[in-house]
Amino acid sequence: MRVQPQGCLPRVGPEVAPPAGLRQMRGRTGTAAGFFMILVTGGAGFIGSCIVAALNEAGRNDIAVNDFVGSEGKWRNLAKARLADFVPPADLMAWLDGRKLDAVIHMGAISDTTASDADLVLETNFRLSLRLLDWCTAARVPLIYASSAATYGDGETGFNDDWSLESLNKLKPLNLYGWSKHLFDLALVDRVVKKEKLPPQWAGLKFFNVFGPNEYHKGEMMSLVAKRFDDVKAGRTVKLFKSHKLGIEDGDQRRDFIYVDDVVAVVRWLLATPSVSGLFNVGTGKARSFKDLISAVYRALGTEPKLEYIDMPEKIRGQYQYFTESKVDNLRRAGYNAGFTSLEDGVKRYVTQFLDTADRYR
Repeated sequence: MRVQPQGCLPRVGPEVAPPAGLRQMRGRTGTAAGFFMILVTGGAGFIGSCIVAALNEAGRNDIAVNDFVGSEGKWRNLAKARLADFVPPADLMAWLDGRKLDAVIHMGAISDTTASDADLVLETNFRLSLRLLDWCTAARVPLIYASSAATYGDGETGFNDDWSLESLNKLKPLNLYGWSKHLFDLALVDRVVKKEKLPPQWAGLKFFNVFGPNEYHKGEMMSLVAKRFDDVKAGRTVKLFKSHKLGIEDGDQRRDFIYVDDVVAVVRWLLATPSVSGLFNVGTGKARSFKDLISAVYRALGTEPKLEYIDMPEKIRGQYQYFTESKVDNLRRAGYNAGFTSLEDGVKRYVTQFLDTADRYR
């Protein structure tokens, strides 16, 4: 099944039935189990490492991770993982040369929404993605990649994942990160419209506000749950931004918060459903306030919320999103029928199974 935007014609290609929840290649000589490796770029990062963990749980140990780990403890995201290879970013294209893979799951990116080095962001988020798209097309390997809800900008045009060029051209990202992701979405869909060759499966995932274990290396880009947990645990008051927009109360800025397990479930479903290609929102479809989010952390620890509101820094006021809420119609039409974890259940799971334990890593 190809989920198509208005104005785009479907591509016809061979369909491969997946066994046991993951795609098995035909007509090739792979490992003893009949599989080739799966490459996860950004596999030491937040979402990437959770995908690796889930693949391990499904019996896949033939995974290559491409990432930086540095010296700040990011390696701990993979401390429990079973890997077939680890590929430094500088070696990636040479490593891919002549190789056969089951899939490329491209999560690698500079995801800091305050990043300002445009050359570096474009090279990392746009040009590398183009090289991987070209490689997957030539090698006939599925490509599942991370786009972002940041492509929607302030949400003036809504959060509908109609991926016709007409609809995509109306989006106005507010920051460099969102723009870099939008550029790749546009480039890929332009190839669809022109009926150029593409991978046998491609899927871009517009993640909304993801939270969960293994995000600790992200610093200021961590979810508010992780950033404020220690304050909540110590009984301190948590400070949230005041609203600087008429009609929106302090703390009532809203996001579509999605627990990382739900994101991983979508990726695994796509691996098992190679007939589906397209751009898809990945969110719960229900916006909740930051006040709700932090209150859920307090209640997961059995205490009452203590909140205070402070002015938002002027430097981010002009690019601050006051509301995001995904439309998940494309995902549902494609056949994804699993539910999404509620905010309260996701926060409780994160707090009780990870943050409030001796080992916070998945």
